[in-house]
Amino acid sequence: MDSLLRGEELCLAQLFLQSGSAYDCISELGELGLVEFRDLNPSVNAFQRKHVNEIKNCEEMERILGELASTLSFCCNHRVSVCLQEQLQRLEVELGEVTRNKEKLQKNLLELREYTHMLRITHSFVQRTSEVSYEEFPFLEKDTVMDYSSMQRLGAKLGFISGLIQRAKIEAFERMLWRVCKGYTILSYAEVDEYLEDPETGEPSKSIVFLISYWGEQIGQKVKKISDCYHCHLYPYPTNNDERNDVVEGLKTRIQDLHTVLHRTEDYLRQVLMKASESVYTWVIQVKKIKAIYYILNLCSLDVTNKCLIAEVWCPVNDIANLRRALEEGSRKSGATVPSFVNRIPTSDTPPSLIRTNKFTSGFQGIVDAYGVGNYREVNPAPFTIITFPFLFAVMFGDLGHGLIMALFAFWMVLYENNRKLKNTRNEIWNTFFEGRYIILMMGLFSIYTGLIYNDCFSKSLNIFGSGWSVKAMFTAEMWNGNRFLTLDPNVTGVFKGPYPLGIDPIWNLATNRLTFLNSYKMKMSVIIGIIHMSFGVILSTYNHLHFRKKHNLYLVFLPELLFLLCLFGYLVFMIFYKWLVFSAKDSREAPSILIHFINMFLMQGDGVPPLYPGQTGLQIFLVVIAVLSVPVLLLGKPIYLNWLHNGSQRLGMYRVRGYERVRRNSEEELYLMRANDMEEGSSHSDLSSSGDHEAEEFLHQAIHTIEYCLGCVSNTASYLRLWALSLAHAQLSDVLWAMVMRVGLRMDTRLGVLFLVPVFSLFAVLTVSILLVMEGLSAFLHALRLHWVEFQNKFYSGTGVKFSPFSFSLLPSSFEHDGLL
Repeated sequence: MDSLLRGEELCLAQLFLQSGSAYDCISELGELGLVEFRDLNPSVNAFQRKHVNEIKNCEEMERILGELASTLSFCCNHRVSVCLQEQLQRLEVELGEVTRNKEKLQKNLLELREYTHMLRITHSFVQRTSEVSYEEFPFLEKDTVMDYSSMQRLGAKLGFISGLIQRAKIEAFERMLWRVCKGYTILSYAEVDEYLEDPETGEPSKSIVFLISYWGEQIGQKVKKISDCYHCHLYPYPTNNDERNDVVEGLKTRIQDLHTVLHRTEDYLRQVLMKASESVYTWVIQVKKIKAIYYILNLCSLDVTNKCLIAEVWCPVNDIANLRRALEEGSRKSGATVPSFVNRIPTSDTPPSLIRTNKFTSGFQGIVDAYGVGNYREVNPAPFTIITFPFLFAVMFGDLGHGLIMALFAFWMVLYENNRKLKNTRNEIWNTFFEGRYIILMMGLFSIYTGLIYNDCFSKSLNIFGSGWSVKAMFTAEMWNGNRFLTLDPNVTGVFKGPYPLGIDPIWNLATNRLTFLNSYKMKMSVIIGIIHMSFGVILSTYNHLHFRKKHNLYLVFLPELLFLLCLFGYLVFMIFYKWLVFSAKDSREAPSILIHFINMFLMQGDGVPPLYPGQTGLQIFLVVIAVLSVPVLLLGKPIYLNWLHNGSQRLGMYRVRGYERVRRNSEEELYLMRANDMEEGSSHSDLSSSGDHEAEEFLHQAIHTIEYCLGCVSNTASYLRLWALSLAHAQLSDVLWAMVMRVGLRMDTRLGVLFLVPVFSLFAVLTVSILLVMEGLSAFLHALRLHWVEFQNKFYSGTGVKFSPFSFSLLPSSFEHDGLL
C-alpha cells in the first residue's frame, strides 16, 4: 500500500561489469526488468559508439526476418548469434532463388495459356470474309476469301502479327493502326471468354485476341512499335495449319510439364517456410533482445584499464538484493573469473517515479498519469481515485438498471480477461474498454448504489419497503379537487408517516413537485460532496510537506488554505446541515434562504433578513476576517520565511555544515537528502549569490499559487454543481425515453400488443445502450475526470515528474506489432 501511495524508494547505483560478462549480466537484468540505465556518454554521437556495428547487424537481421514474416502467416523464438546471422542469410538467399524461380515458372505458364487462347481464336480469322477494301487492290472486294496464296500472286509480302491486349485499349489501338498504317493492315479481334491473369502483374482481366495482317516490312515494324506502346503480349503466328497443329501440341506438353515443375517448386517452398516458421518467432524476439543489449552497452563507459564497463542505474531499494543476484548469475553464465558487482552511490538528482500496480489498480493509475506523472515520492492520488472516481461518476449516472447493465458487461470482460481474442485486437476502441474493465466494473457497482439512493431504475421507482406517505389524508381533505395530478405536502395531517428506509420515497415519482424536490436535494448534495472532496485534497498535501521536510509549509501554506476554504465554503455546508436539522416541514416556509445569507456574509449585511440562528452575524464576520487574513499569510508567509533562511547568520550556516559532516559519517544518502531539501528551500550555502533570484522566483510562484487557489475555491465549488446538472439530465433523458418508446408499447391492450412489444422493446434496448449507457456514460466519465484533475488533484499533486522506465525484455514485444513482424 505504501508503494501505491508514494511510489517505490529508488537509489542510484553503479554497476561494475567485466568486459567478458557484461553481455550476460545485462541480459539477466533485461529478463528481470529491475533498473533504468543512465547514459554516461551523452556527448558521443550514436554512430560513434562502440557497438554501432553490432546494432547494424541486428537491424539487417530484422530486415531479413521482416521479409520472412511477410511470407509466413505466423511467427515463433531462438538465441541469435553469428551462426544465426549466417543461417538467416543462407535462408534469405535460398528463399529468394526459389521465389524467383516460382515467379518465372508462373509467368511462363500464363504466357503459354495466352498463346493457347490466341491460336484457338485466330484459327477462324483467316477464313473470315474481309470487310475492308483498299485502293491498291480493288479486286479484293470481289474476293471473298483472303489467304496467303492470293497475296503471293499479287507480288506483295504478307505478314501476320498476333497477340493479346486489354479490352479497354482495343478501340484506341485500332484507331492508331488505321492512322499510322494508312490502311495497309487488316485487324481482326475477338474477346476471350474467361478472365486471364496478366503475366506481368498477376491480376485477372478481360483480354482481346487480335490478328493483324500487313503488307510490307516497314508496315510490320510500325505495327510492332504500336503494339509495344499499348503493352500488347505478342506471340508468333504459324503460317499454315500443320505448323499451327504442331505448336498447339507442343504447348499442351509444355503446360503439363510446367504444372508438374510448379507443384514441386511450391512443395519445396512450403517445406522451407514450414521449417523456418518453427524458429522465426524465436529469432525475432532474440534479435530484438540482442539489439537492446548492445544499445544498453553503448550507454556504459569504460574504466581507465579498458577491462571493466561502468554503468549507472536507478534501482528500487527493495530490489538491490535481486540486482546483486542477477549480476552473479550473469557472471556465472559467462564463466568470468572476476565477478561483477554493484555499488550504491548518493546523489542529489531527483530519481524517476515508480509506482507498482496490478491489473486492478493499473487503470486508475492510468487516469492519474494521463494528467501527469507524479514527482518522486509525491502522494499518489490513485488509491483515493479508486473510490472517489467511480463514486462521482455514479452521482451523475445514478440509475439501478443502467448500473446493473454496465456492471454485468464489465464483469463479463473480467471473467474472460485471459482470452487472447479479447486481449489482442486491432480495434483501439475495444482495447480502451477492455483495459479499463475494472474501472467500468466499479462505476457500474457504484451506479447501482446511487440508483438505490435515488430510487431510480430505468426512470421508474421501486417500492421495496413501502412508502412513508399516505395520500388518503390529502384526498379526504379535498386537496386534489378533481385534479388527477398529485402534489405532496407533508404539512397535511396524516400524510407523512416517516422517512423511507433507503433512499428517496417511491411516491415522489408520481408527484408534480418531484423535480422541485430533487433539484434542491441534488444541488445541496453536490456542494457538500465538492467541499468534502476539495478539503480532503488540501489535507493530503500535509503528507507531502512532512515527507519532504518542509514543516514550514504546514503553517504558511496548508493552514491558510484550509482556513480560507472552511471559513467560507465549509460554513456554507454547515448552514445546509443546520437548515435540514433545525427547520421541520411545518416551519419550512419560514426558513431563510441559505444563498441570501451566504451573499450577505461577504457584504456584511443582515438587516431585513431573519437570522438562521442566534449570533449568526458575529460568527460570519469572524469567519470572513479569518479567511481574508489567511490570504496575505498564504501570499507572503513562505517567501518571507525563505528570505530569513537565506539571510541567516554565518554561525547558523557553519552549524548546518558541521551537521552535514556528522550526518555523512552515518549515512551518505541522508546527507544528499538534506542538501536537496535545502536547495528546494533556497538555503544552499555553496552559492549564496543567486539567492536574490531564487527569492524573486519563489515570491512569483507563491503569488500565482495564492491567486489560483483563492479564485479556484470559488470556481471549483461551482464546478461541482455539474454533479447535480448531469444527474438531473440523465434522469430526465431516461424518463423521456421510457415515455416516448416503452410506454407506447405497454399501452396497447389488443392481442397484437404482445407482438408489437417485441420491436418496441428492441428499440428501447438499442436506444438505452447507445444513448444512456454509451453517450451519457462517456459524458459522466469525462466530467468525473475533470473533477479529479482540476478540482481535487491540484490541491496537492503537481504531476511534473518522470516515469521510471526499466530495461525489460517484456516491453519489447509491443514494438513487434508496429514493425509488422507479428
